[in-house]
Parts: sequence; C-alpha cells; structure tokens
Amino acid sequence: MNVEKMDYVKIESLDGLGEWIKNQDNAKSFVNFTIPEICKTEPCILGVDEAGRGPVLGPMVYGIAFCPKKKDEALKTLGCADSKQLTEEKREEIFVDLNNEEYAKSCVGWAVEVISPNVISTSMNRRVKYSLNEVSMGSAIDLIKKAVELGVNVKEVYVDTVGPPEKYQAKLKGIFPDFKITVAKKADSTYPIVSAASICAKVSRDHALKVWSFREGIELEEGFGSGYPGDPATKRFLDNVEPVFGFPRLVRFSWSTATKALEHKAYSVEFDEEEEEEKPKKVKSKQITQFFGDATKQRHLFFKERCLENIAKI
Repeated sequence: MNVEKMDYVKIESLDGLGEWIKNQDNAKSFVNFTIPEICKTEPCILGVDEAGRGPVLGPMVYGIAFCPKKKDEALKTLGCADSKQLTEEKREEIFVDLNNEEYAKSCVGWAVEVISPNVISTSMNRRVKYSLNEVSMGSAIDLIKKAVELGVNVKEVYVDTVGPPEKYQAKLKGIFPDFKITVAKKADSTYPIVSAASICAKVSRDHALKVWSFREGIELEEGFGSGYPGDPATKRFLDNVEPVFGFPRLVRFSWSTATKALEHKAYSVEFDEEEEEEKPKKVKSKQITQFFGDATKQRHLFFKERCLENIAKI
C-alpha cells in the first residue's frame, strides 16, 4: 500500500469521489479511508472484495467495508446484496447512501486502494515475478492492517477469495490470529459486508475510468469502453499503438491482449547477449531505428518533457 498517497477525504457524493480520484497521480496507487467513530469502540465485521481484476485497461480497485456487528442489518436495508447482480445506477445509489449522515457517522466505514495499471504491469513484469494474485492479496492484507492501525475494532473478516479459499484463509489466519476469518467463493452474494466492499470498489473503479486523464496528451474522438478485452471500443483503442512507447498508462502492458498488439505494431528492440541461444520465432515487426529516421513523426511527450532534440551529427 502506498501510505504516502493515503487520504482521509470525506466523500459524500459521486462528484466528490470523482474529484478525489481526478486529483491523484494515476501512475501510482492511492488509498482513502472513511471511519465512523462507532467502529473504533464497537466490535466490527469487515468485508473485502475487488473490482477490475480482468480488464486490460484501467486500475484494479480493492475495497473493504466495516460496521459494528450489531448493526449489520443496516447493510441489508441499504440493499447490499450480490453486487454483480446490481445495475451501475443501483450500486451508485447504495454508495451515496453509505456516505450520507445516517450511515457514515453511525454505521458503515469503508476504504479503497486504487491500484494503477502501471503498478500492476511493473509488478507482473519485474525480474522476480509478483503475480496478480500476490498483488491482490497484498492489497487486501494491507487494507485490513491499516484499518486496525487506525483504530477499527475488527473481530471478524469476510473475504471474496483469490485462488483456493482454504489456502487463502490459512494465510490470513496466520497474519490475523485473533480474528474470525472466513474466505469463500462468491462471498459478495453471501455476506452483505463483502457486498458493501464490492460496491465501494466497483463504483470507485467506474469513476476512475470516467475521470481518467491522459498525461500523454491523447485526445480521443470516442471512448475506450469498459476495458475488457472483448469490448469493441476497447479493441479499437488498443489498435492505436505508439511504435516506440506502446500504450499510455491506462493500459496493462502485462496482459496478453496488449503484448500481442505490441508484437505486431510496435518497434522491436534487440539486446546483445553473451551467449547465443536458440530463439523462438518472432512475429515480424518494424525495427526501432526506423523511428529515428522519420522526420514527419510528431515528437513524443517523453522527449518534450526532457527537452531532447534530434541532432544531425555528434
């Protein structure tokens, strides 16, 4: 968790959520906590779920929600059920209700970590691989730890599983031995507190896409869709490959959908190796040297920011 980018912003509306996200650096992960005072004194249940695990575009968001055990009926009253069965409008309605005076002060707290596509890709592509499951579990564990550190009186934890539930539950029990831990498949349809966490995560991800700012200076004539590989708008967006730098930060470079597009449309780079090894056949692609010989090519933001200019000779 990027503790330096953790906020305690009071979010009371969808516009407030969008404004908070818009003010963050979308190349990094960032976190927000909302904690009612009652959650620091009363024994609480805490739920964990995520949104955006599968898309090739945009962040993955991990969410937690927590409330006093004796007030968990309020979640059912709000309509927290299987969040996947709720419409976007209904999720937003419940999210706003979670943050109004009635619930935000007396009942439900929540937190989200918005994990940027850049962080996901660099984690999965680094020399010592850090898988998406590890990124997911790390975020969930850090959010629970931070909730406890900030004073939430956690007694029971309910988690929508990543991988085998038994293995994940044993891992969490080893870290949080004093809590009752339940890890289950489709926990968001079984436990309202997990559904509440899922709603916070899904609404936050939706708004992260709506307010996404392209630092690369890209202007789109049409949107980029939901971010899922099968979405036609997303497919069209991925057709626009910058031959040297590939994709903007919105794209998860580590996804096979993105790497295949790069293989066909981006310049290839060859590195000298000490030992010549038999190499698999590669898809024929342009060489990076072609980029520097194209005088009509508009200079990339990378060069402009660093005041780099082409020179005729050394």
